[in-house]
Amino acid sequence: MDIFIKIAQLLLSLSILVVFHEFGHFIAAKIFKTRVEKFYLFFNPWFSLFKFKYKDTEYGMGWLPLGGYVKISGMIDESMDKEAMKQEPQPWEFRSKPAWQRLIIMVGGVTVNVLLAIAIYIGILAMWGEQYLPTSEVNKYGIVADTLAQEMGLQNGDRILLVNGQFVNDFNKIPMVLILEEAKTMQVERDGKTLDLAIPEGILGKLVKHRDPDFLSPRFPFEVEGFLNKSAAKEAGVELLDRIISINGKPTNYFDEFVLAVKSHKGEMVEAAVVRADDTLLFNIQVSEEGMVGISINPTKYFKFEEKKYNLIQAIPAGFVKTYDGIGNYLKQLKLLFSPEVKAYESVGGFITIGSIFPATWDWPAFWRLTAFLSIMLAILNLLPIPALDGGHVMFLAYEIVSGRKPSDKFMEYAQITGMVILFALLIFANGSDVIRLFK
Repeated sequence: MDIFIKIAQLLLSLSILVVFHEFGHFIAAKIFKTRVEKFYLFFNPWFSLFKFKYKDTEYGMGWLPLGGYVKISGMIDESMDKEAMKQEPQPWEFRSKPAWQRLIIMVGGVTVNVLLAIAIYIGILAMWGEQYLPTSEVNKYGIVADTLAQEMGLQNGDRILLVNGQFVNDFNKIPMVLILEEAKTMQVERDGKTLDLAIPEGILGKLVKHRDPDFLSPRFPFEVEGFLNKSAAKEAGVELLDRIISINGKPTNYFDEFVLAVKSHKGEMVEAAVVRADDTLLFNIQVSEEGMVGISINPTKYFKFEEKKYNLIQAIPAGFVKTYDGIGNYLKQLKLLFSPEVKAYESVGGFITIGSIFPATWDWPAFWRLTAFLSIMLAILNLLPIPALDGGHVMFLAYEIVSGRKPSDKFMEYAQITGMVILFALLIFANGSDVIRLFK
């Protein structure tokens, strides 16, 4: 069921993005009285799921969910309609319009994608506001470092002060800052002393490929908040709000220490020291073969989350700022594809990777945040100077405006074919990488 929810969110998000992107081209073409022959969500080789015609435009939905398109009269695009290009140019055709109008038509899609991201962020902030876990709150108890974080030089209980010389206010953004800034150092407090850690070479490349969300997590003490079915701890006499302070004499002042201690005694009977009010009690608890004793906890009670509410007026400038930051961060991600240190190209993925970032349950705030991010991503990728992408057309139009010479139709035809080959190769590479990772 979880996989179907992820797929449904991915398809809905892509549909929204494609329709708005193509609408950007469509509306710009209409403003300059350029005929749009087709407006399609998804591609329709051989047949369409449905279609209808209104005035000069055929609207429809294809069966291949790899994007969408508008077919503009007199333009060499993915349809490769060579016959139409052999006819005399007509006033309503793209090729008959001044270069500056054609340029606006070509950037219409990415412009609308950026505006869509702004609108989504404004809506998110106005409706749900923002919430995050401040690093200062995590530093009350320190962090729990997984094996990769320990390889980086971190230890359980460290308090993170600086990443590459800057304080990161949002704790959950620390991994992103490490990667995007290609950080070289971290400053931590350990046992009351301030330490400067040099990040070992090759670690950031591993972090890009790291799939474990617990790379860094907050450390916290704990009380028993509930019991699972057939709880061994409850059967032994443990009660709600008890604090388990040791297992077989090994201190478990923090929950991560308790988990490790219990997992080291899978299938065994252990002696647990429990603080209840002013008393310390001992209980013998049978640990399951999976290394569990059947208790539940509430980590959020130990931290004060930062919350900010916005009215619509406040949300508007904040939405612009979030989009601006998102564009900057994504440009940094693209730069990492060429970094010999990070080797981000090894983690490039296709639709499976994109789909996997959606939650397994339908979460509207998360859905819209991801859709805004994907809208920014689509805008930037479409501006890459690759023929067949909007950026390729913009590149040739910029050349025409500067030089006063228009590339020939034959040149544009070959450029379009070259661009489509490049795009298909990238598509195969990205989705092939997904499949290989699945088998691994």
